[in-house]
Amino acid sequence: MPKFLEIIKKKLLPNLGMAVEIADENKLRELSDEERFIECEYILKNDADESKRWDATWLVGELAENRNEGDPLFDKVADLVEWTIKNDHNGVVKHEACYQIAGRNMKSKIPVLIDAALNDKSILTRHEAIESLGLMRAFDAIDMIRDAENDPSIDIRETARFVIKRLERLENHGEYKAINIL
Repeated sequence: MPKFLEIIKKKLLPNLGMAVEIADENKLRELSDEERFIECEYILKNDADESKRWDATWLVGELAENRNEGDPLFDKVADLVEWTIKNDHNGVVKHEACYQIAGRNMKSKIPVLIDAALNDKSILTRHEAIESLGLMRAFDAIDMIRDAENDPSIDIRETARFVIKRLERLENHGEYKAINIL
């Protein structure tokens, strides 16, 4: 179990253990990293159940924890998360994939978030893509996020305004560290 989940489980939410088990009822965390990746990839690309695809998105994202871009497994995970955003038909699953990009600090996938923020059919996905850009302190994306201020959805417009304000406020506060949001 990842360290942050252990802390939450023990200190903040002592009853979380059951939820963690439910999220991994197939015991994917017990597999080797490569086997776990293969299983999650299979679920994401083939399973009709969006709740299983959401779980697989989180479980594959965990494999990137404590790794960086350039690490072969990190890069495979990042590519699978990108594939999920571009190919999954469920906004909730794509929302989670956007979050994984921010939560695992997958900087090379910022263009994927920008595209999703401006073009995805799901309001939920567009919202999370914009919010993830803000979490990652993607300062270079501010002008593109401004385009979302004209989105037909009030939720997207509000998210864009919020993220722009946050980015402007944090511009000189150092580099983003993903561990701060997990």
